Amino acid sequence: MTNAQILAACRSNWEYRGIDDASVREMLDELSAHLEDAEAAGRTGRDVVGNDVRTFAAAWARARAPFPRRLLRVACLGIFVVGCLLLLACLRRWTAEVAVTPGEITFWAVVGAATVVWELRRGSLGILRSWAIGLCVALPAAILTGRLAGEAPVLTMPLWAAAFLLLPGLPYALADVRARRNATVVAQA
Repeated sequence: MTNAQILAACRSNWEYRGIDDASVREMLDELSAHLEDAEAAGRTGRDVVGNDVRTFAAAWARARAPFPRRLLRVACLGIFVVGCLLLLACLRRWTAEVAVTPGEITFWAVVGAATVVWELRRGSLGILRSWAIGLCVALPAAILTGRLAGEAPVLTMPLWAAAFLLLPGLPYALADVRARRNATVVAQA
């Protein structure tokens, strides 16, 4: 197995496990340096990672970002998205509170659940593809809920709730923006 194949297998495994992009790049850089050092010393990539590359990558991923931490990150970012949607709904309707129907609750709950499950199981597809998968599942569920439960508002959400919902995911969202910006700067240099 070549060094490029080892790096590709590790990248795939880490993305599958939901490791953030900045950490994946950092881990790949570190592994690449180890592989180059081993090659310079006359050893192979197998000497560095062992016989099973997937086991090596999985062990490193668990050490780098344990499942509870990844779950917390995804949950906080999900709540952040709900806050953004609530804020946009208030701004779009130019009101201080938004009436929420059973169909809307079902729709956004299913989109969120599908996106979170997909991100945790399969790794990052990108937000648009993840949401497309969520939409394919959520639309029928929302239509069915709307038919069965009706369209009467279940609750009203005040504008201040949007700010409250934005708080848990804000540090993660800012960290992701900074990591992308730093990666762009490094790539350009």
